[in-house]
Amino acid sequence: MLSGLMNFLRACFRPRSDRYVHSSSDAGGRQDGLLWYKDTGQHFNGEFSMAVVQANNLLEDQSQLESGCLSSHECGPYGTFVGVYDGHGGPETSRYINDHLFQHLKRFTSEQQTMSVDVVRKAYQATEEGFLSLVTRQWPMNPQIAAVGSCCLAGVICGGTLYVANLGDSRAVLGRAVKATGEVLAIQLSAEHNACIESVRQELQSLHPDDSQIVVLKHNVWRVKGLIQISKSIGDVYLKKAEFNREPLYPRFRLREPFKKPILSADPSITVHQLQPHDQFVIFASDGLWEHLSNQEAVDIVQNHSRSGIARRLVKTALQEAAKKREMRYSDLKKIDRGVRRHFHDDITVIVVFLNSNLVSKASSVKGPNLSVRGGGVTLPPRTLAPCAIPA
Repeated sequence: MLSGLMNFLRACFRPRSDRYVHSSSDAGGRQDGLLWYKDTGQHFNGEFSMAVVQANNLLEDQSQLESGCLSSHECGPYGTFVGVYDGHGGPETSRYINDHLFQHLKRFTSEQQTMSVDVVRKAYQATEEGFLSLVTRQWPMNPQIAAVGSCCLAGVICGGTLYVANLGDSRAVLGRAVKATGEVLAIQLSAEHNACIESVRQELQSLHPDDSQIVVLKHNVWRVKGLIQISKSIGDVYLKKAEFNREPLYPRFRLREPFKKPILSADPSITVHQLQPHDQFVIFASDGLWEHLSNQEAVDIVQNHSRSGIARRLVKTALQEAAKKREMRYSDLKKIDRGVRRHFHDDITVIVVFLNSNLVSKASSVKGPNLSVRGGGVTLPPRTLAPCAIPA
């Protein structure tokens, strides 16, 4: 009996190296255990590298890189779109964004016949409204979907301009070369919306002056209403529409007092950056990376190593740091399967977009081939939740 139990535990915590391996050389990337990666590819403005490591039982991070036509019409404009969607409470919202945000962006670009801050903002708004409609439809059968949400980081490179939009605490960091010294500086392009930031807490308090519990310090972590760290997201409808904050939603999500106006927002912070020849690359990543690496540390790694596989290198460095914090070896961390792995680190998504100044400065009307890559994860048969089956 005891030996059977030990074999079961060994199967859970020491997955065979080929357990989730799909290492075909197709354009869609490769799977190695809980790590998915596409070491190198060519986008409209240069090269790119992508990697995703799964920690949750179901991968809650979703991501995409779209290159080529950025509108519904082949007349353009042309460029590159990058999205990193860090879900929470389940994968439904991040998957929904992956399926709809870029499509909305193309539609609004077609209508306005150009890329703009307004186009990006409208794409976010349409995605939020679409997910709200989905929650409204599913609420009678699946009320817990009201408590599923996602951070939403997107970058658009078009006609020499980089638009960065963000909800939540994913981050876009630019690597800029300094000619005089030869070093590469890290410049954060995205604004974050996490209650651990004092200015975010102040903004929430000014928006809700009558609510002394709008931000609460709980287990040494600041949380909005004591429930969630981020103040902006797609989804999380239970903190935006009072009619979804009631039974049969789980009690832990229900507020004692009804609220009159939305607690969380889906209005993104958008920055516009005119790309210069000394702008080398942009790192787009979920907070799973930034928990373990500073902006400058990440930029230094990209600058000091070859481009191919650089996203995978960043993920590995973050995992090594996570292992070190728990006083364990990286090789032992890698043996821990999804679900249990979440106790050691979060899902981590990294997309490094290199900027070729000759391609970046090219007019957005110049055509380029369409490319679409989505960050992967462990593909499971339907209704498979546990990392390993309990032996008979």
